[in-house]
Amino acid sequence: MKERSARNKTLTLNETERQRLSESIRKLTSEASLSDVTDRIYCQDLLTALPLLPKGFADLLIIDPPYNLSIQFGDLRTRKSSDEEYLQYVLQWLPQTLELLKPDGSVYVCCDWQSSPVIYAALKQCNVHIRNRITWQREKGRGSKSNWKNCTEDIWYGTLSAKDFYFDVESVKQKRKVIAPYVTADGTPKDWEETQDGKFRLTCPSNFWDDISIPYWSMPENTDHPTQKPEKLLAKLILASCPEGGIVADPFLGSGSTAVTAAKLNRHYLGIEMNPEYVLWALKRLETAQTDTRIQGYADGVFWERNSGK
Repeated sequence: MKERSARNKTLTLNETERQRLSESIRKLTSEASLSDVTDRIYCQDLLTALPLLPKGFADLLIIDPPYNLSIQFGDLRTRKSSDEEYLQYVLQWLPQTLELLKPDGSVYVCCDWQSSPVIYAALKQCNVHIRNRITWQREKGRGSKSNWKNCTEDIWYGTLSAKDFYFDVESVKQKRKVIAPYVTADGTPKDWEETQDGKFRLTCPSNFWDDISIPYWSMPENTDHPTQKPEKLLAKLILASCPEGGIVADPFLGSGSTAVTAAKLNRHYLGIEMNPEYVLWALKRLETAQTDTRIQGYADGVFWERNSGK
């Protein structure tokens, strides 16, 4: 076990927790019903789970597949392939995964700049109505001496229906500090308000997100997962595209961030993850979320700028 400082809040498991949580690990062996997949995590390969899952039950899919990189995730090693090979890999699971969605459901697929064109092409082949490409600032890493530092990732947003889909823009507005506060002719604030913390306005969300902090050692949501997505990022996707009480499905759950964030926001979840260690982390995080529903950067019903103290 890694030696950590007393201030390090990264999730750990003691042997008692590990044994207890291991008893909760499930695997699909027969066709599942809606009750079987509601608020459940299954530990197995996605391709074996997909044929056993019910169709048309999810309001939202959040998909964070392995990027087309040469990298090792625990015991799983991935190899960078050609765009054509990566497209064939994505098409092995994407069509069946989309069948989990309700007719008015939405899908978000995470990728980096290299795999982004392939993900776009795969979604188009599956007749998804692509609505936007979100680019978010992933400020981490020391950069490169021979190239521009890669500090952004993409998320493709699409819907099954051309016209009938859920999107709640009011729930994902951002609270920004006002640098130049305009006033009307009678001196009243124009589109901003003054609070104890300063002057702020609520703004509609754009498709460039520069307010995301990557989980690190002093954040309680942090795990040792190498590509963990922040709860704040997932909260934006969930609040915008899944109604309260709806179901969010994540076929590459990792350390559980989608399920945990959904639970904190009063949504149901389904997660599929093949790594047993990651499943244990997810199960412990879900237990913690029962009593602690805080999401860093999201407070008072709005999203705050990075480093705002919220």
